[in-house]
Amino acid sequence: MKKQLILVRHGKSSWEFDVRDHDRPLKQKGIDDAHDIGAALKEFAHHPELILSSTAARALQTATILTEYIDYDLKRLQLKRQLYTFDHIEQLQVIKNLDDTINSCMLVSHNHGLTELACLLGSERFDNIPTTGVVMIEFDNSPWAALENGVTTFNLFPKNL
Repeated sequence: MKKQLILVRHGKSSWEFDVRDHDRPLKQKGIDDAHDIGAALKEFAHHPELILSSTAARALQTATILTEYIDYDLKRLQLKRQLYTFDHIEQLQVIKNLDDTINSCMLVSHNHGLTELACLLGSERFDNIPTTGVVMIEFDNSPWAALENGVTTFNLFPKNL
């Protein structure tokens, strides 16, 4: 069975509060975009077996909203402190350590890492995955630890909805 990796950049965050970066919440546009993307993902039938999210508030909020639309039990959402990073190598390490019984994983994390990761693993090049952007990459029967040369099967960006 093919492996599917669904990369999601967190929604647009708010700078109106005096909080540390990790605690910045989504702004209303980020919330609205996450709902729009969630509704669009509901139509795709690409529902992940596992969702991993950065522990940052804005990523967790984005992931939580998406679970509402794709019938994913919020209790199964896994928070990974290692995904609170802007480095694609650190993000890739989380993916490479996934259990091979999982065939489809959604990763909610941060740029610039996500854009670099999508370009490294997939068949399309992106200058920038926008906030709340989604990129899905499929791999032929590879174990997670050996992922390479995937095919980018779709991308979904708020401006295209």
